[in-house]
Amino acid sequence: MGKGGGSSSTQSSSTAIATTTPSSSQPISDGVLKKIIVAYTYVAIWIFLSFTVIVYNKYILDKKLYNWPFPISLTMIHMSFCASLAFFLVRILRLVDLPSAMSTSLYLSSVVPIGALYSLSLWLSNSAYIYLSVSFIQMLKALMPVAVYSIGVLLKKESYQSNTMLNMLSISLGVAVAAYGEARFDTWGVTLQIGAVAFEATRLVLIQILLTSKGISLNPITSLYYVAPCCLVFLSVPWLVVEYPLLRETSSFQFDWVIFGTNSLCAFALNLAVFLLVGKTSALTMNVAGVVKDWLLIAFSWSVIRDTVTPINLFGYGLAFLGVAYYNHAKLQGLKAKEAQRKVEGGGAGGDDDEEKGRLLQDRDGDRRSEQQK
Repeated sequence: MGKGGGSSSTQSSSTAIATTTPSSSQPISDGVLKKIIVAYTYVAIWIFLSFTVIVYNKYILDKKLYNWPFPISLTMIHMSFCASLAFFLVRILRLVDLPSAMSTSLYLSSVVPIGALYSLSLWLSNSAYIYLSVSFIQMLKALMPVAVYSIGVLLKKESYQSNTMLNMLSISLGVAVAAYGEARFDTWGVTLQIGAVAFEATRLVLIQILLTSKGISLNPITSLYYVAPCCLVFLSVPWLVVEYPLLRETSSFQFDWVIFGTNSLCAFALNLAVFLLVGKTSALTMNVAGVVKDWLLIAFSWSVIRDTVTPINLFGYGLAFLGVAYYNHAKLQGLKAKEAQRKVEGGGAGGDDDEEKGRLLQDRDGDRRSEQQK
């Protein structure tokens, strides 16, 4: 859910990983080697679970596969499962601490709007799987940095820069080319996915405005603890109107505890993987791992699911990928420049650096969250 805390540990771990490249004269130490193995084991687990959740959701919702086209119901099942487990981890086992600054008024004014946006994002993104291929959805998700930056500028959280906007236009052009080459283009499905990206981007910016700026940082587990109940409440309204009557008509339907139980467990395991991952790798590593995952999904969609992936698809996504890579590179360089300036000035407050690092994670985090609880 929105995508969370641990920036200080991320920063220290990032430094450790960044300095592990062995030189010709200095052999790598056992301690450093162990850190590298642990860090990239977490990366591999995150890629596997993210991959699994996306393909599993597609399998359940697709009318040609499991044929259970009820995206709101599936999202509510995930939210119920994840909220229950989060409550168990936080309140019963007390493995995760809650932010002390969270009050009832802050919850109502900040967390509830974020939960409303999250429920809309999950509803629309899950619905898109009914109409679009897995590969094409991954290509459309490349618009996330564009949406986050544009909404950030509108809400005065980001400063407008012509070179950054030109980069955003190149990403958009790449996605447009990929859409032009899509063999199974569906206008309604594209509208749903773009709407999901817009709601998710707005949610990510509001997290910075409503929570991070007030010193509150939520990791994936505490995010589920606070936001999942909100999502259940908001989703119950369209569910009663849209899907409940259809489910009542499907009187022969039997709840498949194996399918929905394992699917929900995978979604929650993905949250745990992220909880571990953000403390073991850098923001840049998260983004690179996400790109690897996207290309693997496209290859899987083409080779196993037999979705049609055209050369124009790949050319367009490649163009968008280059734009996103350059955006992440520019963000990282800006972060390094701020860190160097802070050291020269004698070590000022690091809050701006933490916030910048959070934004680097946000763009990938937007994709992840739209996958993990669908």
